Amino acid sequence: MGRKIAKHLMIMLCIILVSLMTAYIGLAVYYHNAFEYGTWINGVYCTGKSVEEVNEELVKDFTYEGITVYDKEGNSCFLSAEEINYCFDFKKALEVYLHRQNSWMWIESLIRSENTELAPVVSYDLQAFENCFSRISFLIEGQEKDENRRVEIIRTNQGYELLNERTSVLNIEEAKAAVMAAVENSEPEISLAEAGCYHDLELTEEMQGTLALWEKIDAFQRCGIVYQMGEEQVPVDASVVSGWIATDEAGGFLLDGNGAPQLKEGAVEAFIAELAAEYDTVGASRKFMATRGEEVTVEGGIYGNKIDQQAEVTYLKEAFLSGRKEVHEPVYTQKAWVQGKEDIGDTYIEIDMGEQMMYYYVDGALRIETPVVTGNTSRRMGTPTGVNYVYLKQTNRILRGENYASHVDFWMPVKGNIGIHDASWRSKYGGAIYQTNGSHGCINTPRAAMEQLYQMAEVGTPVVMFY
Repeated sequence: MGRKIAKHLMIMLCIILVSLMTAYIGLAVYYHNAFEYGTWINGVYCTGKSVEEVNEELVKDFTYEGITVYDKEGNSCFLSAEEINYCFDFKKALEVYLHRQNSWMWIESLIRSENTELAPVVSYDLQAFENCFSRISFLIEGQEKDENRRVEIIRTNQGYELLNERTSVLNIEEAKAAVMAAVENSEPEISLAEAGCYHDLELTEEMQGTLALWEKIDAFQRCGIVYQMGEEQVPVDASVVSGWIATDEAGGFLLDGNGAPQLKEGAVEAFIAELAAEYDTVGASRKFMATRGEEVTVEGGIYGNKIDQQAEVTYLKEAFLSGRKEVHEPVYTQKAWVQGKEDIGDTYIEIDMGEQMMYYYVDGALRIETPVVTGNTSRRMGTPTGVNYVYLKQTNRILRGENYASHVDFWMPVKGNIGIHDASWRSKYGGAIYQTNGSHGCINTPRAAMEQLYQMAEVGTPVVMFY
């Protein structure tokens, strides 16, 4: 009885083993022409699918519009896939991958899955590619013959600059090969600089001499001095200093015994003269917004800034030649309260002789407003226009002139013998009095307003006078 059971068990075991072997062999044959269990390619599930089936799905999901080519400056050009007749197919890559799978070892795929990325096999029209490549603008510009590429020192509005056409030169053939390889890999863009398509060309002995000279020229014109002109800054940079380099009649640089550039005679003096012409304001014409609400032009006067040109020439030569780097405020022979072109500021006395009014502003706020009487215009004693300033303050002063001597409590001269003062002999101010009964040129002011102005205004205060 025991032998019979054992025999049955043996037969059953053989049947199971044969069944399993048959199933295993069947699946091995099945996977011979299909992808094994757990295969993923480019995100597509491929188990049991043929090469043709997977290729159809991959082609459907793959897109390639073309490639953007960048040069070292960031210029770009797009070559479309359509222009070069770009075609692609995954079939060959899939066949290689399928043959790499061992269908007899399919059972291993039950415990692992494969995630694979495959690139398509690409083809394109080589002649069409050549035509498109040859039309890239920045490549056309880079096709100059190597022997014609220069190394020169040139003058520009920013100063002398080095023109070196022999550095980082594009190798057209290398660029073409790099772009072709990128297209074949279906890459959307390529940087020719990152692809290593730029190279430096060899320099002749003359070119090496030009580079050596350039280092000296560049060092000479690299100045770190900045003039502070009020709120504005005037840098003494290469655009300025390049004009200080002495040259011969042919434009060649004049060098000293050490081979360094020479300073052109009179160049620094000319620069300081130009600076003074632009920023000196004594006697200048100014635009001024009057209290009456209109912009007036005020000519002349003694107020303003005046650069000490001799002192500045001495300073600038020494500072430049010693290589100093600093922000410098110039020395003035006359210095206004405010420097720069807008030198009146927001604290000033305004005398509107057309309206016969005087105003005193402190930090932009109106503090005094009073009628006045100015010079008698009918007797040609009209008060002169201009931007002047309070250059003295006195009390209990006797004002003397031809046929008169007048006592005033407060005296503030602003230009020569023209000043602002009280006038005890007057009972009325403003209006048209000045036209027939005006002063000898001074600004007659009511005593109360004059006392207040005298106490508040300082020596140096700008006085803007106009009709």
